[in-house]
Amino acid sequence: MINANYYDVTEWPIGDPYHDIGEVINSIIADIKKRQVQSDLNEGGKPGAVIYLPPADYHLTTQVIIDISFLKIMGSGHGFTSSSIRYNVPENEWQNLHELWPGGSRIIVDIDSKSKKEEIDTAAFLVQRSGNPRISSVEFSNFCIDGVHFVDDGTNIDNPENTYVNGKTGIYVASAQDSFKISDMGFVYLEHGITIYNADALTIHNNFIAECGNCIELRGWGQASKITDNLIGAGFKGYSIYAEKFAQLLITANNIFPRGASSIHLNGVTRSLIANNILHAFYPGMVILDANSSENLVSSNHFLHDREPWMPMQMYDNGLDDLYGLLYIEGNSNSVLGNHFSEILDKEYIKPVGEKPVIIHIVGGARNYISNNNTVASEAHTESGDSAFAAQVDSLLTIEESASISVTTVLVEPESQQNTVLDSGNNEQVIMSKDLNAFRATPTL
Repeated sequence: MINANYYDVTEWPIGDPYHDIGEVINSIIADIKKRQVQSDLNEGGKPGAVIYLPPADYHLTTQVIIDISFLKIMGSGHGFTSSSIRYNVPENEWQNLHELWPGGSRIIVDIDSKSKKEEIDTAAFLVQRSGNPRISSVEFSNFCIDGVHFVDDGTNIDNPENTYVNGKTGIYVASAQDSFKISDMGFVYLEHGITIYNADALTIHNNFIAECGNCIELRGWGQASKITDNLIGAGFKGYSIYAEKFAQLLITANNIFPRGASSIHLNGVTRSLIANNILHAFYPGMVILDANSSENLVSSNHFLHDREPWMPMQMYDNGLDDLYGLLYIEGNSNSVLGNHFSEILDKEYIKPVGEKPVIIHIVGGARNYISNNNTVASEAHTESGDSAFAAQVDSLLTIEESASISVTTVLVEPESQQNTVLDSGNNEQVIMSKDLNAFRATPTL
């Protein structure tokens, strides 16, 4: 029995999916809307549909516009491979590489971003619908969205492929929605991977989102959503995970790579959880809670801050010095419990020179609770390298006995009071007014 609500893009009679997959998907959506017109037919009527992309390279020049609920677009393989490594290999060596491009069910974003100034106009997939109810249950699963190239951003760097700028977005959700799901996807070489406004009950799970200017941006407002089990890594100008005016956001079990300007940035976020993540960064400001982000729990995460070992990218940073803190808090009644911080830097790379790096920095708010956090701070003794993979792995696996470096494990600014700091540093490592805050030092030998 043929299911009329299942579409294979390679078998659809309108358009050429290899030349412009956007035209094909839009025509399929038009067909769904034409056939599913009754909203109440035998206690149903609009079940939605599945659009399937078999493994292949699909160019996209026409933006896909989604304005129906219960639509699933799926492929057979997220197809991620590192374009950044390849673009920093001399071109005369490309012939020796096994693959040059991402694979799987791969959408190549060919939208002309130069002639379009707004992000909403340059997204491969735009989800937008007004009226009631909110658009619901749209799913993206198991295919790759590839921006292909970055471009010169006016900074005149030697290799434009390292700018993380091209004006392209993978998925842009412009209107309020409910129960969306993005899973098992690959996003690569996009200035913005996923941008979603006004999310409710959103799931972003088990994706590979890396080598994008920004990876996940939850904007406007939102609630009751989760970002889980993803592999993520933004460029030095952008966010790996960013959320604003959100409540009840769960961020857990993610592995967040360098070299994003931050790993997780919460702006005006309340009553949310950051737990059990592996966080690795080449710059301070790894996790930022600002704009009065309050009543959040940051627990059982592993923070690693070290120096960029890959020579082509050592010239870049996020503009912050080591006094900013690896965890930066401006808000009330946040709990920071049981985290591990590894600050692995040779002294000559600490900025400003001669200062003590700050690990947890509370700059404003009150009644924050900091307890049982452990900091390991030592020199690195690692070497730079031309190979991104080899240099990174060598750096991560170096655990030889190294000299300790002095750090401030907790710095509480005078503007923040009534905080509690327990077992997160000794008397010399914790700097705050002990008359206006509660303190118990970590025992020392």
